[in-house]
Amino acid sequence: MPIHEASTNTVKIEDKNGQASSTVVSERHVSIQTTLEGLEGLVDLNGAGRKSCPLCAEEKFKACYSHKLRRHLQNLHWKVYVEFEGQRMCICHLPCRQLKSSLGSDQTQGRLVAHYHCVVCSVTIARKTDMISHLKRHINKGETEASYSGSGQAYEIMKELGTNVQLLPNHTTPQKTDTYFSRKMKTNRQLVFCSLAILAEERNPLECLDAFGATGIMGLQWAKHLRNTVKVTINDINEACVNMIKENCHLNHIRVEGNRTGRQLDGAGDADSPIASVEVVKMDANVILHLRPFDYIHLDPFGTAVNYLDAAFRNVRNLGIVSVTSTDTGSLYSKSLNVTLRHYGCQIVRTEYYRELAARMILASVASAAARCNKGIEVLLAVALEHFVLVVVRVLRGPTQADESAKKLRQLLHCQWCEERVFLKPGSMVEENLYRQLPCQCHGSMPGKTAVELGPLWAGPLFNTGFLRRMLVAAVQHNMEDIQPLVKTLICEADCTTLKLFPVPGYSALSNQVECGVVIKTLQKVEEVDPSDQSGKRKTTGEDSGNVLKKIKADTSLEHPAFYYSIHRHSIRGMNMPKLNKFLQYLTEAGFRVSRTHFDPTGVRTDAILAQFKEVLTKYSVPTYSSALQSSAVSSERRQTL
Repeated sequence: MPIHEASTNTVKIEDKNGQASSTVVSERHVSIQTTLEGLEGLVDLNGAGRKSCPLCAEEKFKACYSHKLRRHLQNLHWKVYVEFEGQRMCICHLPCRQLKSSLGSDQTQGRLVAHYHCVVCSVTIARKTDMISHLKRHINKGETEASYSGSGQAYEIMKELGTNVQLLPNHTTPQKTDTYFSRKMKTNRQLVFCSLAILAEERNPLECLDAFGATGIMGLQWAKHLRNTVKVTINDINEACVNMIKENCHLNHIRVEGNRTGRQLDGAGDADSPIASVEVVKMDANVILHLRPFDYIHLDPFGTAVNYLDAAFRNVRNLGIVSVTSTDTGSLYSKSLNVTLRHYGCQIVRTEYYRELAARMILASVASAAARCNKGIEVLLAVALEHFVLVVVRVLRGPTQADESAKKLRQLLHCQWCEERVFLKPGSMVEENLYRQLPCQCHGSMPGKTAVELGPLWAGPLFNTGFLRRMLVAAVQHNMEDIQPLVKTLICEADCTTLKLFPVPGYSALSNQVECGVVIKTLQKVEEVDPSDQSGKRKTTGEDSGNVLKKIKADTSLEHPAFYYSIHRHSIRGMNMPKLNKFLQYLTEAGFRVSRTHFDPTGVRTDAILAQFKEVLTKYSVPTYSSALQSSAVSSERRQTL
């Protein structure tokens, strides 16, 4: 039986500038009818012989005679319709919508489910009550005109970083669409782009993979801005996503290649010539990762990415980069502890540093997957924000590197009273009392078990200072103003300093050579005037400049302290604590390394223990009543003056 689906037409619509763009306009689905006679008219009920239902698949309803088919159309399809502006949306049993086995398994095909087709945006919704609520949202937004009327666009055109993509009206709901797109992930896409741009400077040509393409915007941005330096492959298992990616390629004048060829593009020519090329593949992510090697791999599934880590490290090239985006914030941020234990094999509790805990938990899974393939990792970047957790690691081949990475997986001892924490010391010796490793004295003053073991977690550094400086240069070169403040915060956090000394774009070549983290601005100052020379003459000898590079390299190689403290969490009752920037200055004067952290806007990353942190906070906090007395005294003096 042929499948009855909605047909599409391509029309030309001029924008405000008078430029014509091709836009796909959808016609109504066969399940949307105005009368029962129209539904019965889809099949010849007056003819002889057995006939198939136009709204059911063969395995759902077998061919039958006309009188039985008429009752079937009336009782099953027409009886449960949803009406909107005179149009009746009947229930459809065609293979237009397939139920996924679970929210995390977006790479598997599921069973067929009954559904409705929205008359406005053509989205498929399973339940009748959900369709009614969906139509109410259209009415509230003023979207009451049906898309098959030919007067509106079925796709929304969105532009990000100079790349245009078509979006379905339900693109923000991952459970109800295959071509999911989130505007809140713009920061994630730009961070991934900058990391790829840095790797493209190291090797050429560079083969990169976007394993979960969806709309294909990330791979299209790679190809459009990096051009011939990268060979982009966009993969997705869903047929609708693959078609959408191909349409977005044509929308951005990018050639679609079925099989990768060695031909390079010039990037020059007339406006209609392709500026780049990408390869669009319809395959399971685990399959393509096992079949082909890549230099850069980005994993961004809906939910957790642990199911694809083993395949990602299977064929990734040496010194390549693997970036992993996890959006299962419920399990990462200690809201669903049973799911956390099931996916990551990690025992955690809700803490003040839960976001960094999530990043270290993902890195532990990444390091374990790499070690199973005899590979080690070097963490370049770890970012945990409200909607996602992004980790970027460099792959180091060899069992020695794998062993070094595995040694950095350790348990964390967390005090449940004061929230002091410390990584357990490595070793096979059994310690009689683990509480001795905690710097706090809660176990001696509190009854029962005061601390819990969390993990396994990644105990190594979360940032590479040199890599972050090169990312800042790439962000400036590609006009990514949104992530520049975040990258600057990461640089200060990696160095654990409040000094905001960042590289200059003109010195990007020098920053590429010294990846360990050379402070360009500091280097300029040291070259101009040597503090040890009283005459103030400029030192320009090669030996002196080399010593400066070695000194800065040694200074920046220090690992940043693990975790952070929240100043509001440990504030003293009845005391007005100092401003955060002032408090950072007080900690620095006390001899501690200190910096802000992107994980928490009120967090302080420092090498001081909690007791020392509270001591400095108490010293510079002012009692509430004294501040009130001071304000009243000032006001009284003003009154006397008047």
